[in-house]
Amino acid sequence: MTKQSDHNTINWGILGLGSIAHKFATDLLTAEGANLYAVASRSQDKADEFASKFKADIAYDSYTALVEDDNVDAVYIATPHALHKENTLLCLDHGIAVLCEKPFAMNAEEVEQMIVKAKEKNVLLMEALWTYFLPHYKFVLNSIRNKTYGNIIKLEADFGFFRAFNNDARLFNKTLGGGSLLDIGIYPIFTALSTLGLPKQMEATASYFENGADASCDMVFKYDDATAYLKSTLLKDTPTEAIFYCEHGTIKINTMFHMPTTVSIITEGKEEVLEDFEYKTIGYNYEVIHFNDLLRAGKTESDVMTFDFSRQLIKTLDDVRKIIKLNY
Repeated sequence: MTKQSDHNTINWGILGLGSIAHKFATDLLTAEGANLYAVASRSQDKADEFASKFKADIAYDSYTALVEDDNVDAVYIATPHALHKENTLLCLDHGIAVLCEKPFAMNAEEVEQMIVKAKEKNVLLMEALWTYFLPHYKFVLNSIRNKTYGNIIKLEADFGFFRAFNNDARLFNKTLGGGSLLDIGIYPIFTALSTLGLPKQMEATASYFENGADASCDMVFKYDDATAYLKSTLLKDTPTEAIFYCEHGTIKINTMFHMPTTVSIITEGKEEVLEDFEYKTIGYNYEVIHFNDLLRAGKTESDVMTFDFSRQLIKTLDDVRKIIKLNY
């Protein structure tokens, strides 16, 4: 049975206290009815520092200690990709709802184990792909689904930034799921799947760092009446835009398309920039609000970030890895 608070406030825990956990915690504090109750790191000093910064009630030096705290209603998992399955199963086994940072896990087999466990325990589980819940992206999705500018003919989506190679950094650690595809390539792929669905055919090429982690990946997804050109790279800064070329106009999600940004509508050679999406946060609060609503309603699966969509996403990532011969 899904654990719920006795009152309207949901007590959150966070496992893994890296940079994304800091961003998540910042926005969690803005969500009505959400309390950052507990945080856990393998370092007590790190946990104490994080708890002090974000005013968490308790800081633990182990993940097990946190999930054994009966006051925890929900956990956000912000550990490296390779630990997502293990950490999720730990929480689910203790009846705690889980919001797990993307990618859900390392491969489709791991994701399926997580979903099976959630269903077995009747506990809420959701992949934290925050873009799906952002107002500007929801606006674009509605425009596409309503065929406001006709059908999509072509999609171009890229995500790239330069980082000097560091064999000791998580981002480049292949065993932890580092590299461009799982870290940032997931966003262009998500954009294609959420607007065009699963492709009929896929092509992909990649370049690699000396340790075998992928440095860049270029993908072409082919549909019956559309083609998606997708790219991820850690070798250079790219526009990081998503551009939908439709029959009667172009919808462009401007730079850093995956996070709060603006949208341009281009018709008959004229561009209108839509800016008023009322963003006042980093953007993580939108998925928190959705998750809290699900938990309060006793739901065990999101109607937006569904299990089937997470399955499609990880299967597509697996298929791309197979094409580029990237094995973990």
